[in-house]
Amino acid sequence: MRFDLGKALKKYGARWGLGLALCTAAILHAGSVLHFDTLDRMDTFVAGLRMRLETPVLDPRVVIVDIDEKSLAEVGRFPWSRNVMAKLVEQLTVKYEVAAVGFDVSFPEPDTSSGYGVLQKLAQGELKEVAGLDRQLARLQPELDYDGLLANAIAGQPVVLGYNLSGTQTKGVLPKPAFTEDSLNGRTLDAYRAQGYEGNIGRLQAAALSAGIFTAMPDRDGVVRTTPLLQKIGTGYYPTLSLATAAVALQARAISPLWQGTVDTLTEAERSNGGLDAIALFHAEGNIRIPVGEGLTAAVQFRGPGGPKGGGYRYVSASDVLRGTVPPAQLNGVIVLVGTTAPGLNDLRATPVNAEYPGVEIHANMISSILDGNFKYRPDYAMAIEGGQLLVLGLLLTLALPVLAPVWSIALSLLAMGAAAGANFYMYSTLDIVYNVSAMLVLALALFILNVAWGYFFEVRRGRALVSRFGEYVAPELVAEMAENPEKYNMDGESRELTVMFVDVRGFTTISEGLTPKALREYINLYLTAMSTDIRDSHRGTLDKYIGDAVMAFWGAPVAFADHASRGVATALLMQASAHRLNDDFIKRGWPELKIGIGLNTGQMHVGDMGSQIRRAYTVMGDAVNLGSRLEGITKVYGVGICVGESTRAAAPEFAYRELDLVRVKGKNEPVAIFEPLALAKDLGAAARAELARWTETLALLRSQQWDAAGAALAELRGLAPESGLYQLYEERLAHYRHHPPGPDWDGVTTFDTK
Repeated sequence: MRFDLGKALKKYGARWGLGLALCTAAILHAGSVLHFDTLDRMDTFVAGLRMRLETPVLDPRVVIVDIDEKSLAEVGRFPWSRNVMAKLVEQLTVKYEVAAVGFDVSFPEPDTSSGYGVLQKLAQGELKEVAGLDRQLARLQPELDYDGLLANAIAGQPVVLGYNLSGTQTKGVLPKPAFTEDSLNGRTLDAYRAQGYEGNIGRLQAAALSAGIFTAMPDRDGVVRTTPLLQKIGTGYYPTLSLATAAVALQARAISPLWQGTVDTLTEAERSNGGLDAIALFHAEGNIRIPVGEGLTAAVQFRGPGGPKGGGYRYVSASDVLRGTVPPAQLNGVIVLVGTTAPGLNDLRATPVNAEYPGVEIHANMISSILDGNFKYRPDYAMAIEGGQLLVLGLLLTLALPVLAPVWSIALSLLAMGAAAGANFYMYSTLDIVYNVSAMLVLALALFILNVAWGYFFEVRRGRALVSRFGEYVAPELVAEMAENPEKYNMDGESRELTVMFVDVRGFTTISEGLTPKALREYINLYLTAMSTDIRDSHRGTLDKYIGDAVMAFWGAPVAFADHASRGVATALLMQASAHRLNDDFIKRGWPELKIGIGLNTGQMHVGDMGSQIRRAYTVMGDAVNLGSRLEGITKVYGVGICVGESTRAAAPEFAYRELDLVRVKGKNEPVAIFEPLALAKDLGAAARAELARWTETLALLRSQQWDAAGAALAELRGLAPESGLYQLYEERLAHYRHHPPGPDWDGVTTFDTK
């Protein structure tokens, strides 16, 4: 079937235009030209959903030593004295020989809980005269210097301290930075800057191998999804606790940026971030490449809902470590993070997988990703990929949905949304690439709703208008078919070949005089209902009007049928059968006999909405219509139930016909042959075929004025059908011709003055 662009634009152009507008808006959002908060919130929700869909897998390489409620009950309230923390470090590094210890707590102030400072002050004041007190204090000083105990425990061990970033105030001492601005050789890095910090006291920081930032950086909605790997303080770039701890555990030589090329070869976009490709950990067994996004951030790959029962990490109580009751196999050679899950210590964070997620486990997740070299990341070309996906999906749905039926529209929309969501999750879970998908899902849904709404507000309303216009004329199923393509149908006047039918009740005046008004109403209602049903339902005719007891109908409009003549003839035969059944019922009721005459004609007719400003109707007009009416009237003369014109017979050749005559009706100069359809030719029995052949011979004898032979043939036919009005008519006509011969120029035509 040839595609007609003009018709397609006329039919679907408005919806295509709106669909393209939605596509454009979605693509502009993906490119950050437009901004829709709702889509951003949906993307954050989808990001959390993707994380929750992943099955927790225990990582035995990282263990969390939990300052839990059990530890607080046994050891005391937190913060603990540094001598306790020193013992904890000694247990972990000496007894259990862990690979590294990272502290998700800080030590920003000296520990004076031993009371040594008070004793020293008394010895210099009120107790100065006590003999030997100075020597005793000097002897006790190493045991009561809790900071010193912790510093000694840390010294030479794989311990990483933690510290916090603050507003503008500085406190404590910073560790050595991973690298500085000077080491970048003129390049720049897009890192988050901090003005202030709360570091550890100098003695402890000097003893530790490293330190890392444990400050959480939630998104605008307060949920932690990413974490910076490095942050800038002054001119230095400092690692987070997770990166610093992993570097110590791997005995990394350096933490350094990886570049895409020299500054001279970079594009303007690459130069804006210094051409950064990734952050790398350089260690003896190889290099670990960590892809980073805006602000040197990496997405946290959460392993389960978090906490001791979350399934992602093993939690051991700090009190059990202090007592040495933890099985060595659980801690030997692992990376340990010391933190807390106790609610009162306020280190629970909102994350996509849990609204109360232990902050220490966020660092554990990042360490696992670093060890695996496996990171969820959003590439710098993500916007281009998302824009391309939106373009393909949007064009597909924009062009296809208006054309498809509702069921297929639903199927295609669901398929598109499912494919988008499935592909997005596949890239996330298998390829570790993070793309936004909400714009695609919303675009698919919006295009579907657009077409549904359009279908309801425009197509359905147009369909209802179609039903309103044509519902009283044609069958409901035909109206439903028209409603699928309503622009094809209208009531505007046009000329086309149709088949028209006229039906009339014989002797209706006598019938009406013999019935009560109530019985007459029922009589005519039963008759009109049966005839109308046959016309509309059997062969999908258009019911034009009732004219008293007469019925007018036609085929071929508003829905065009190539076989309109065949439909009309088949309907006429069916109506005669229905009339016979009705007549049997009427006779049983004691009502007058029902007989109908049907005239059919095929030809060019004017069809459309015609009438006055007061009342209009969808009807047909023209000479072919008038001839159809006259053919109905002729049925009375020839004593037949159906009379069709020559054009109808030619257009419906599958039926068997009996020629009735050549007639010249009033207003017409040319004679026309008229016929009575008997049945489908294939259904006509042998006897009927023989009778039809004999009649054809008889008609030829009459027209050749062989009166005796014609009389003998008619007598034979009368013997076959004694009640035939047609044979009786021709016997009377033969008797007339014998007494009044028509003359040698007679052409066999009968002239009627029938209206």
